[in-house]
Amino acid sequence: MTARLTVSPSSSQLFKDEFVTLSCEEDDSSPGWTLRRNTSRQQNTQCGDGWGKLAGSNCNISYIDPLESGVYWCESREGPISNMVNLTVADKSVILQSPVLPVMEGDDVTLLCKTKTTPSNLTAAFFKNGIFIGNKITGHMTIQHVSRSDEGLYKCDISGHGESPSSWITVTGEELHSDFTSSFIHTLT
Repeated sequence: MTARLTVSPSSSQLFKDEFVTLSCEEDDSSPGWTLRRNTSRQQNTQCGDGWGKLAGSNCNISYIDPLESGVYWCESREGPISNMVNLTVADKSVILQSPVLPVMEGDDVTLLCKTKTTPSNLTAAFFKNGIFIGNKITGHMTIQHVSRSDEGLYKCDISGHGESPSSWITVTGEELHSDFTSSFIHTLT
């Protein structure tokens, strides 16, 4: 029995005060999944317990706050967990939209440097592990046929608007399995 955690909007970085929906999508009809999270102020708390509102199989968070940055996952009464999702809520004017989940080797991955108040078609500078990797006129950067060497900490900068937080992108050659470690070892700034 497994579940898959999905996030809408599908991004590992979110703007402060965005409306976010998290869903536990099950592989079968077994009931009993709950959505849990670890943040700087709350450990292992479930949706509806002081945060979020349950709506069917969804958990809705209105006006998400930077203090709600952290690790989210689905859990059943028996204990198995879903994939882990590390969300960063930015009290900034720029975020980097990047994949929420690990990406498969060989896939193309598009990163979007996005501003909160203006159209997201501005020239953006992209960085991997603190090293400049290119300017893109429309704020989109596509990494074609990703490999393990593309794993790293990515961020972007739009002149006059600011710099995004950093997000770790994981590349996997196998089907996604539950994995706590990758979600906890990377500190997002």
